[in-house]
Order: sequence, then C-alpha cells, then structure tokens
Amino acid sequence: MGDKDKQKMILKSKIEESAGYIRKFLRGSPEIGIILGTGLGNLAAQIQEKIEIDYGQIPNFTVSTSIGHRGVLVAGKVSGRQVIAMEGRFHYYEGYTMQEVTYPVRVMKALGANTLIVSNAAGGMNPDYESGDLMIISDHINLMGDNPLRGPNDDSLGPRFPDMIEPYNDKLARLAESIAKQLKIKVHKGVYVGVAGPNLETRAEYRFLRNIGADAVGMSTVPEVIVAVHMGMKVLGISCITDECIPETLKPLDIEKVLAVAKKSEPVLSKLVMEVIKQM
Repeated sequence: MGDKDKQKMILKSKIEESAGYIRKFLRGSPEIGIILGTGLGNLAAQIQEKIEIDYGQIPNFTVSTSIGHRGVLVAGKVSGRQVIAMEGRFHYYEGYTMQEVTYPVRVMKALGANTLIVSNAAGGMNPDYESGDLMIISDHINLMGDNPLRGPNDDSLGPRFPDMIEPYNDKLARLAESIAKQLKIKVHKGVYVGVAGPNLETRAEYRFLRNIGADAVGMSTVPEVIVAVHMGMKVLGISCITDECIPETLKPLDIEKVLAVAKKSEPVLSKLVMEVIKQM
C-alpha cells in the first residue's frame, strides 16, 4: 500500500472515529449541518431538544480560538428537522491547515447531513450595503492561497475535480430570498470573496476585490463550501455585513462594534434560517 492510500485510509478512519463518538449522544440522524460565524453563535439557542459537545471532547477535532466562537457542537431540532450546528468554526488564519478547517464538514456528512447552511460576518464592499444587512451568497472567489482538496483524493468521499459551477444551491438561495421578502427582512444577493487574514485589507485591496466582482469579504466559508460541494452537499450561505469597506470612507475597525452588529442582526438571521429549514 502506497503513502497516498495510507493517507486516505487515515482520513476515513478519523472521520468515522469522530462521527462514532458524536453518534453516541444523538437522538436522531441530522439532515442539516449549520456553521455559525462570528457573533452569531447564539443562533444555536433556537435548537430544541439539544445536546452540546465541546470540541475538545470529540476525537480529531481542533479547538476554535477566535473571538465570538464558543467551540461547541450542538445537535437537536429546528422546525421539526434534525440539525447539527457548529457554534464556532475554525479559521485558516488560526494556523490550522485547510484540511483541519474543513474536517467538521466531513464529519457532518458522515453523520447524515446532506445540506449545509453556513453563516459568517463579512465586510461589505458594495456601496448599496449597510452594516447589519444580510447577504445571501450567490457565488464566491477563493483568494485564500490554498485549497482543502489538495493532496490525495479519496474517491469514496468525492471526485478528484469537483465542479464548482453552482457551489451555493440556487434553489435554496431563491427560497431564502422569497422567505426574506415574506418576512420583510432586507437581504441582498452577492459574491463573497475569501481571504486568508488575519489582517484587514488595505484601501487598494478593497478596490481590487470590488473590481474583480466581490460584494463582501471575509476570512472563512470558502474552504467549508468547497469540501461540502466535494461531498455532494447542498449549500446555503448567508453573510452578515458587519462593517462597510468603502475605500473613500474607510475608518479603523473596532472588533467590539463588529461583534455588536452581528449580535444585533442575530434575531433576524435566526428567524430567516429557521423558516428556510421549515420550508426546505
């Protein structure tokens, strides 16, 4: 057996070990995986009949070190559907590999989740966006300088060259947009660009990102979505615009204000996600 085959076996073994541990606590098989971004962790409070598992308890999981990320896996029901949610994600800028960042998505899939709902806090570069707005992600641009699918590919997990023509499921995006209209929630649809971080962008970089077609920028989401698509999962992505990144009016970022905006937007995002899950 070659080194590549050994690496594949090790990855599958780790996924099953993690999933096996989590299954001992579950009351049902999750249909939907949820990743909650910066300041949006309390969305997990909407989960009923829930159980919580600290990341540190789960074999092969890493620990989230970012501000506003609690580091707990929460399972239960939302709108009568079985879900499993990450209350806090891992970031490339924390020093983790892309494979470590995306590992929980593979575990969610192994547990039975075929849909992934991912949220994040992002800087809005589109001049029509305001702090506190929500953006349904229609597409993304990967400028993180790495890819979680690099290295040996296990065909049982997904294809060597996954097609990315529709990384964010159009049907789910249209459903979310329709529900937002019904609930009178202001939403935009736009392109998210993922960068490595952890520093924020210069004025010149914001101009560049806007010129290549991005509406919002952040330091997450893209790796998890790539892996979800690799495994055949349907994805809905929603960004909370926590600050306005217009070069001409740019001001120094206050992380406390970012967290405050995310927290203020949380009830609206929770309401939208819960209704989407109900109508899926």
